[in-house]
Amino acid sequence: MFGDLFEEDYSSVSNNHYGKGKKLKTKALEPPAPREFTNLSGIRNQGGTCYLNSLLQTLHFTPEFREALFSLGPEELGSLEDKDKPDAKVRIIPLQLQRLFAQLLLLDQDAASTTDLTDSFGWTSNEEMRQHDVQELNRILFSALETSLVGTSGHDLINRLYHGTIVNQIVCKECKNVSEKQEDFLDLTVAVKNVSGLEDALWNMYVEEEVFDCDNLYHCGTCDRLVKAAKSAKLRKLPPFLTVSLLRFNFDFVKCERYKETSCYTFPLRINLKPFCEQSELDDLEYMYDLFSVIIHKGGCYGGHYHVYIKDVDHLGNWQFPEGKSNLDVNLKDQKEEAIDDPLMILKAILLQEESNLIPVDQLGQKLLKKIGISWNKKYRKQYGPLRKFLQLHSQIFLLSSDESTVRLLKDYSLQAESDFQRNDQQVFKTLTSKSPGLNDRPSCPHWFDINDSKVQPIKEKAIEQQFQGKESAYMLFYRKSQLQRPPEARANPRYKVPCHLLNEMDAANIELQIKRAECDSTNNNFELHLHLGPHYRFFNGALHPVVSQTESVWDLTFDKRKTLGDLRQSIFQLLEFWEGDMVLSVAKFVPAGLHIYQTLDGDDLMLCEVDIADGEDIFVWNGVEVGGIQIPTGGDCEPLLLNVLSLTPSGEGGECQQLIESPRVFPSNAQLGTVFSALAIPEGVVVLISNTESIGEESWTTVPKEDLKKTFREQGLRNGSSILIQDSSSDNSLLTKQGKWITGVNDTDWLQVKNLCQLESEEEQVKVSATVNTVVFDIRIKAIKELKLMKELAENSCLRPIDRNGKLLCPVLDSYTLKEAGLKMGSSLGLCPGKAPTSSQLFLFFAVGSDVQPGTEMEIIVEETTSVRDCLKVMLEKSGLSGDTWHLRKMDWCYEAGEPLCEEDATLKELMISSGDALLLTEGKLPPLKHEMNKLKAAVRRLALSSVGAPSDGHAEGSLLFLGDVDISEDAALVELKSQSVLIGHVLYAMFGGHDLALLLRVLHPIPSLPQSLDRGQQASGQALAIPPPAAQVGFSVSTHQQKAVPGNPTAVREYKLGRRTEICLEPLQKEENLGPQDMLLRTQMRLPGKRAYTLPMDMVWDTARGSTAGSLRQRVADFYSLPVEKTEIAKYFPEKFEWLPVSSWNQQITKRKKKKKQDNLQGAPYYLKDGDTIGVKAKKMSENIAHYFEMQNLLVEDDDDFSTVRDDIAREKQKQLALGKKSQEALHVQSSDVASGAETPARPRGPEASLSIHVGSFR
Repeated sequence: MFGDLFEEDYSSVSNNHYGKGKKLKTKALEPPAPREFTNLSGIRNQGGTCYLNSLLQTLHFTPEFREALFSLGPEELGSLEDKDKPDAKVRIIPLQLQRLFAQLLLLDQDAASTTDLTDSFGWTSNEEMRQHDVQELNRILFSALETSLVGTSGHDLINRLYHGTIVNQIVCKECKNVSEKQEDFLDLTVAVKNVSGLEDALWNMYVEEEVFDCDNLYHCGTCDRLVKAAKSAKLRKLPPFLTVSLLRFNFDFVKCERYKETSCYTFPLRINLKPFCEQSELDDLEYMYDLFSVIIHKGGCYGGHYHVYIKDVDHLGNWQFPEGKSNLDVNLKDQKEEAIDDPLMILKAILLQEESNLIPVDQLGQKLLKKIGISWNKKYRKQYGPLRKFLQLHSQIFLLSSDESTVRLLKDYSLQAESDFQRNDQQVFKTLTSKSPGLNDRPSCPHWFDINDSKVQPIKEKAIEQQFQGKESAYMLFYRKSQLQRPPEARANPRYKVPCHLLNEMDAANIELQIKRAECDSTNNNFELHLHLGPHYRFFNGALHPVVSQTESVWDLTFDKRKTLGDLRQSIFQLLEFWEGDMVLSVAKFVPAGLHIYQTLDGDDLMLCEVDIADGEDIFVWNGVEVGGIQIPTGGDCEPLLLNVLSLTPSGEGGECQQLIESPRVFPSNAQLGTVFSALAIPEGVVVLISNTESIGEESWTTVPKEDLKKTFREQGLRNGSSILIQDSSSDNSLLTKQGKWITGVNDTDWLQVKNLCQLESEEEQVKVSATVNTVVFDIRIKAIKELKLMKELAENSCLRPIDRNGKLLCPVLDSYTLKEAGLKMGSSLGLCPGKAPTSSQLFLFFAVGSDVQPGTEMEIIVEETTSVRDCLKVMLEKSGLSGDTWHLRKMDWCYEAGEPLCEEDATLKELMISSGDALLLTEGKLPPLKHEMNKLKAAVRRLALSSVGAPSDGHAEGSLLFLGDVDISEDAALVELKSQSVLIGHVLYAMFGGHDLALLLRVLHPIPSLPQSLDRGQQASGQALAIPPPAAQVGFSVSTHQQKAVPGNPTAVREYKLGRRTEICLEPLQKEENLGPQDMLLRTQMRLPGKRAYTLPMDMVWDTARGSTAGSLRQRVADFYSLPVEKTEIAKYFPEKFEWLPVSSWNQQITKRKKKKKQDNLQGAPYYLKDGDTIGVKAKKMSENIAHYFEMQNLLVEDDDDFSTVRDDIAREKQKQLALGKKSQEALHVQSSDVASGAETPARPRGPEASLSIHVGSFR
């Protein structure tokens, strides 16, 4: 019953700069699809409204009902434009029904929407998603219509069409007195159980008599005593339209549940009701009724789906049903008849449809694709050649224009073709050429359609017999009097008796739909191509580079992908008037070395959608041989690689100090590695080492043997960014030790990228400045000014600001900081901006006005950290040009939403923990009184405790905890506020730890005794540490989890960690402040004691996952941490909720050259899901005494097994097992007691309460 919940209602060229990457095209909202071949419109399902759709389609295909509703004009019903006016009486339900019927008749869309109609019912989204009974809806909808039409000429519409009467009579056998009672009905409800069909049920109801005799006598009023009598019922008045509801749902009193009657129940296509009527002297035709609608229910009594079989009385639809394999289907798709195999007949039929039989060749191919469901190239090209060639070969039939862009039928042949088609294959011709419905209607064959929400399919009349029985069977029957005849002008005329205002509305809507479809078709079939013009390029350093600029070398072209490659070439010829000679189009791509050509495009007859050209593709336009007199290598085999070549050069006096020199070089990927020597003029006796990693560090270098120098760069696995190290094998000043380890003593020189953002012209937009982690920011800024050749005055009035990945400028960096102190990584981008950087006592803040803040619209100010909130507010108001005292400041989170207000206006920014880079929001409105803030939600923290070193037990214990106090905090507060409130215990910490500085780590204590989970790491991810000054010392708080990556200036809220109420928080002292990066994972490791099922004291270990979170990487880190050999180290993850250990497999997947992209294991995924705070158990395998002595590990040797569990784990698992068994036994007892009390078996699936259906109607009396 549930349909598509998300179903929706609804060549140019430019010379642009091409330095900003590909354009991202957003797909426009597509208009609804046009009607399919049936020319009928379905109705979209809103989620659970299939019952409503079926009934509405039945009413729509009841012409008398539809036209009676159309006859009510705006003067009686009102206008939808006035529905919101207080005094206007607008009958919304009839108006929306009129509009829906007009859309079903005239609007060219595959399915109409009932959203406006259900809104007029007063239904909410819950009603539209809830399943209801269509029989109940039929009665409620008719009642709502009757109420809505009170006081209009259509007040008797329902009575006139659907009202009938039944008379119940009791005849006294002695005095022949007749006692009767008359009943009204809008639909007849008939039984299904134990009845063979509709006529049998009507016979039982209106023919058979019930006799009162013996012990069941009737009291006659005339005789005034108990007498024998006969009771019967008859149909006294028959309506023009008879609705029959079948009682398929019954109740089983034995099983105490509902069920659906699926037995066979027949009903005739034409029924004679004369035997069941009170008056039978009229002609039989007066009692004849024809079936015209069958609402079908598929499913059970608790849910299912409705659809409807409908007879098209007015022949509005195109009923084209294939009767044999020799005939074409309506849309000619997926058929294998001989007619489709003959392209001549298909093309002629298409051309006969067009005015003047003229059509562009490109559109001819598209219409062919639409008609037969397959393109010319896929269906006919192999046998008949290209389409244009086929048209040329049949010049006696088709006439091509001089430029071969259009084609038409010869005049003499077009007349002959029409007569031939009518005489030889009339059925196929009509299928292809008929647009209006009813052209090939046969009066003897009724037109039936299966309307299933949005889908409309023609069916044969015999298909109705399949709905006599089963889970999918007839549920409501609709008959109409056989004598009701439709006027000839209504046949195949959907505009018949539709009001003029609705005709105009639908005509305007169709025009709008055509425009939208044309725009959508153009958008969906156009794509962007970036044309790189060969004369504007030169080949050097292994790749193509623009001679002047990208602006003059690249053209952005929007082109229709349905056109051919030849059309594209012709269009480029017309655009480039200066072009001479051959033109070759090739697919090119940007690589780090420059532009490289991969593939030449061939086949001018191929459509662009059939060629491997993507949206935004780079196309190189050249002669196919050379550029600037240099022959160009093409193809993926010779793709240029940009490699970093490193070597040592002596510097200083005597060359004692060596300096690492890095120079980028480009080599073809299919060149031999030995070509490095000739390219760099390297003498013999050198050693070549390669590294495929982006960063240079330990164990990243591999020595290349001499015999491998003949291998290509690609065979050696080198890629863009790989490094090649050249060093003298005889020199003592080697970059590598004998073990192949990288010497960290060499000055590690790297670079930063500085962009010119001072709005001053310079020769370069950006420069790379070499630096180390100890370089001062001031030196980098001065060097960048010199290399950018800017004015020296900028040295006194400029600053460096980091640029994030989104291009946003962050807080300026202090000149006195080193790169390490500023938290800047090598390779970062900095912007050289005008204005001085804030001093150490100043704050750089972002701020915005209002609630609808867009990224990049923030303003910036620099204030002293001792500035009060009130003074800061005044500065921001002055800068933004605002005035008044009805403003306050709020913190702004990372998604630009308002956070906690700064209530203490007299407090300084430093006291409120506002730091540089934070974002504030200027919000209109006065702050509430401070006492109101005391009513915040008491959440997040219940207990603060200080963790002390406890005695080791089994490795999971918390140690002893000292209770310190309670803290009340709002769950919307930032995490830094939680830590700022914990400064209340600063005096205690200061006294307990002797006045020394200490670092604190916040952890959450779980109900299950396990490793406490760290709370926050986000600030250090941005290179900042949070500090709170107690009385005589500075207490630093380490930040330590990846649950929420904090953006500078946007602290994480407490609610993000889902702490809940009465959560216990542990403050744990650390030996030193942690310096955790965004890729670092904090794990708690425990070494297993030898011969015991217990562990040593836990130790925190930081694991860098930047190079992959694999088992091998973690095992290597653990082995280094405990000074163990890797091959003798076993590790396992602890799951505290299950009290189980899961060993981390020691198998390392070998990645061969043939499988370079083999997926490696990831411990952050299944089944380990490793995260911050997890416990890792460590064991050492048995080893020889010599090795053990070498590692001094005799006291840590353990037995060779996979068991990591402890005695405590066994006890806890046993308790869990007992609890689970106890819970199951309680459930079994509960079920048994319920069975005894009820005496019957309960249903397997509980059902929710059924909601009643209602339609809200205003009062019009």
